[in-house]
Amino acid sequence: MGFASGLPLALTGQALQAWLTIDGVNIATIGFFGLVGIPYTFKFLWAPLMDRFEPPWLGRRRGWLVLSQLSLAATLCFMSTLSPSAQPVLFGQWAVLLAFLSASQDVVVDAYRADLLLDKAEHGPGASMHVFGYRLAMILSGGIALIWADQWQSWARVYAVMGGVMVGAAAASLVFLPRVRGTSKALTSSGWAEISGFLAMLAGAFAGYYMARNLLIVFGLEPDSGNHWVQLFFVMSEIAAALPLAWWFARLVRFETLNASLASYFSQPGATLFLLLIILYKLGDAFAGSLTTAFLIKGLAFTQAEVGIANKIIGIWLTIFGALLGGVLMIRLRLYRALLVFGVLQLLSNFGFYFIAILGKGAWGSVETPPFDWVIVSLDHAASLDFLLLAVVAAENISGGMGTVAFVALLMALCNHRFTATHYALLSALAAVGRIYVSPVAGVLTETIGWQAFYLFSVVVALPGVLMVWWMRRHLLALAEVGPANAEID
Repeated sequence: MGFASGLPLALTGQALQAWLTIDGVNIATIGFFGLVGIPYTFKFLWAPLMDRFEPPWLGRRRGWLVLSQLSLAATLCFMSTLSPSAQPVLFGQWAVLLAFLSASQDVVVDAYRADLLLDKAEHGPGASMHVFGYRLAMILSGGIALIWADQWQSWARVYAVMGGVMVGAAAASLVFLPRVRGTSKALTSSGWAEISGFLAMLAGAFAGYYMARNLLIVFGLEPDSGNHWVQLFFVMSEIAAALPLAWWFARLVRFETLNASLASYFSQPGATLFLLLIILYKLGDAFAGSLTTAFLIKGLAFTQAEVGIANKIIGIWLTIFGALLGGVLMIRLRLYRALLVFGVLQLLSNFGFYFIAILGKGAWGSVETPPFDWVIVSLDHAASLDFLLLAVVAAENISGGMGTVAFVALLMALCNHRFTATHYALLSALAAVGRIYVSPVAGVLTETIGWQAFYLFSVVVALPGVLMVWWMRRHLLALAEVGPANAEID
């Protein structure tokens, strides 16, 4: 499940960024394309439907999983027929659909994992194994994909192949995954009541979007302005207005599963503080990684193959090592200390990108890598990898893998098992806020202040998350002992 969950992420993120870069799209526009991942930050809004309804024959968790995986396969195959530079709007729309389906799959996978790992002692190792599978998939879609694109000179062909892989994932889910026993529907309200609540919530979101947009136009701002800061202000204002109106409409129409699950979460001590911690903890990492592929290809003139080998294949293996190491260390450190120690290491690793931006490509020399015959398509020649790049990638990915394990364990500990899908979707959606919304900011900011200042800024942004962990130590120690309020499973 971790592998299936991780495969589409790079295809809406770093791999998509590489395709746009090679296709000649400018940095600011690439930054705005990061917003195709918006569904990851709103998945808790439709997660209640996946808690409430059960597809026929396959069970509640497995049924939604297979449906989402087959839909992902079809979307990837269709995207392989499009060109991002010639059809930017249509391409962007299908990229948003890909992210929506990927986020939906994540809802099911996260709920399935939380339903299985009921013992808190299993959270660290369980999160570690999920991250292991997740990062293996990202080696394929975020690393080997770049090598294939470099060899085939075709990102369209790469996306078609990834569609075939998702068909295989659906078949594996159908054959190997058992139904989860011992879980019940969160509520027993009528299906029509849940659907009407969901539709009312969507209506509220659209109302907020159009209200914010038209209000800004009344004040003399133009959404199609060539000023990227104005465009960014429009996007952020529309999102800021859409979310509260969506929630208000959902309450008016009594979207029961969503309202009850949110009420259950906010009944926990320190619930709001935990939400703030979730947003801040990975924010510095999100800034540093938001434009990494574009930085290495366009800013430092590395080839796609070099980036694929160093930053994606070697880097992701180091992330897996960091995740496994983090899982082992969490047995002794427990949740609070793991979050604090791993958070400090994440912050320090961001300095690496600052140094490589100053020193440039080849500052520490390079090493010849052997031919990668095992990736099916051989490279024409051994790639030359930069020592400094490898050092930065090693530090960033090991610390990031450790931080991710502690972070996933935190999210699992906060879930109430009556509303597993909705709770985990809400928490992981907030975790994705940094990764998604910093992308357009990062693109415009980089054009304004340059790469060096941008990476120093990423270090500063990482500091509040570490301080928040220290400030919330009593809440985190208590959470590790007793878990979320009202935790139960039928």
